[in-house]
Amino acid sequence: MECKPVILVVYVLSFWLPSTLECPDGEEKVSSNDGGWSSGSLLSLTDEGPCNIDIWDKSLTYSQFIKQYAYSKPVILRGLSDNTKFQFLCSKANLLQDYGGHLVRLSTANTYSYRKVDIPFQEYVEHLLKPQSLDTLGSDTLYFFGDNNFTEWQSLFEHYQAPRYVLPYTSGAYSFGIAGPGTGVPFHWHGPGYSEVIYGRKRWFLYPPDKEPHFHPNHTTLSWVRDTYPSLPTEERPMECTIRPGEVLYFPDRWWHATLNLDTSVFISTFLG
Repeated sequence: MECKPVILVVYVLSFWLPSTLECPDGEEKVSSNDGGWSSGSLLSLTDEGPCNIDIWDKSLTYSQFIKQYAYSKPVILRGLSDNTKFQFLCSKANLLQDYGGHLVRLSTANTYSYRKVDIPFQEYVEHLLKPQSLDTLGSDTLYFFGDNNFTEWQSLFEHYQAPRYVLPYTSGAYSFGIAGPGTGVPFHWHGPGYSEVIYGRKRWFLYPPDKEPHFHPNHTTLSWVRDTYPSLPTEERPMECTIRPGEVLYFPDRWWHATLNLDTSVFISTFLG
């Protein structure tokens, strides 16, 4: 059964809000099922924006996927795979225990990501995994996504169940990442693939290949949402949606896209090539 989203367009600048819940006895408890990732950062973005992308459950057949989406437009899939074990292994405590001393490669969060920095994973989590400042340039923001050492991370990736629908004559390659609220990658394009959120929420903005968005390659997605997004005319608005754990977004070949992490988020992409 196809689930058609209700499109509610509200242009409000995202703002920071504590992610803790206030309990009757005065204690604060971190929102459940966050894998421990929100406990070190009590801030998140509240504006999830509209959703104008088709959402399907298990009733979407492979034939329908190929005909309606694979080469033409994005789609969000729910419940096609069970990554409960992978999610457990990606908790903050488990990843620090298993990979804390391993080097990870960070990239600058601008369109071309020229600069790379290698640091221990634990150092990244403890010192760099924090909310994005509104005025920080992409070239000054270090982002952990992709550039994974597959030999070191293979024991984790082997527990991930990738989306089962692949394009003919392609195979999948994983890119794994963790980033703080307000971070993200500005507009860029590449081949087709999937993106799944393991913890947190990730807001997506997409344009077809022939409709290049207006953006500065060294400005963050957060600044684009603040400065450009609210004034876009109707014909220049993106396809967009916020995905949560258990949801997978498919993007076709050469589609422009930008992302914005609303919480401290753990995510994995499967690039089809």
